[in-house]
Amino acid sequence: MVKAIILAAGMGTRLGKYTKDLPKGMLNFNGKSLIEWQVETLRACGINDIVIIKGYMPDKINISGVKYYINNDFVETNMVETLFTAEKEMDDEILVCYSDILYEKEVIRKILDAKVDVGVTVDEDYWEYWKARLDEPEDDTESLIIDDDGKIIDLGDTDCSIDKAKVRYVGLIKFSQKGIESLKNVYHENKDKYFDKDEPWLMSKSFKKAYMTCMLQAIINTGQRVDPIRIRHGWLEFDTIEDYERTSNWLKTGNLERFFKISNE
Repeated sequence: MVKAIILAAGMGTRLGKYTKDLPKGMLNFNGKSLIEWQVETLRACGINDIVIIKGYMPDKINISGVKYYINNDFVETNMVETLFTAEKEMDDEILVCYSDILYEKEVIRKILDAKVDVGVTVDEDYWEYWKARLDEPEDDTESLIIDDDGKIIDLGDTDCSIDKAKVRYVGLIKFSQKGIESLKNVYHENKDKYFDKDEPWLMSKSFKKAYMTCMLQAIINTGQRVDPIRIRHGWLEFDTIEDYERTSNWLKTGNLERFFKISNE
């Protein structure tokens, strides 16, 4: 059975006033918090074993029927350390989710159907959403290169041209038991070497502040195959004040369905 682990420790500073007294995963959108929407979607797809890792304002996240962990060092660390706060939960297939992303049920079903050891959800038709979401979409590109064999060979470089960003990384990553072993091996090997070093680790400021994309690149660098799970639309990200206000406005004006359907069976 697949277990979902939702990374919800961050402060969400780019959301300004909206996260002054609230973790960003608890932002209200259409009557429910982002995390409530996620948990509902996951359960509707048969994922009932759900772990939420808290950090910033942990008391504000109260969802029934889930298991909690707390990354007490959330200020000094990043997503990879948050994930490994719940390392003991990595005992079967896992789906790693970001707390600021909503996704349709169809996206989760596609991920569950994918026969992969490490699967990274990618949107191969994201540019219309990007243009609607951002004033300068070309300034927010991130590399994700798939080779002729169909596997991901490079991701996470934010200083890249648009031709290296034809598909977009979505914060949903699936690991089989074999994939989890690769993840753990890379994590512990690098933690032993770099955790206390204040120096860049791949594209991250340091290993302590490692992004999930850097962890995935490190896994790729060991020779482990990492596959794209391809989708077209069906997700939303709430990373900035503009994201939240624009997306809320699309909901009010009936323009949201271009990118995301609230009710999807």
